[in-house]
Amino acid sequence: MAVTIVETVSARPESWHELAALPGEQVAPTRAEMGCINYDFHVDVAGPRVRALLNRATQADLDTRLAMPHLLPLLPQIDRLPQDRSRFAIFICSSV
Repeated sequence: MAVTIVETVSARPESWHELAALPGEQVAPTRAEMGCINYDFHVDVAGPRVRALLNRATQADLDTRLAMPHLLPLLPQIDRLPQDRSRFAIFICSSV
């Protein structure tokens, strides 16, 4: 079953531009990963929010993705840049 993750992050005003750039840098390497069906990154034109949509073929593909070395630069930023991570959802597609 395919797994989809949708995450919306609101930035602190002083970190908006930096936060908006980080996921965009991940598009090419993420799309090249085995099991990646799709990865999109959106910036909200109305406010300091970003949304990432990640589709994986299986839960195992998602687990493998979380250990990828190109994600390491993001880890120290998780607590520093966002104001909140209030919207995070995982969906499982039961039909293809």
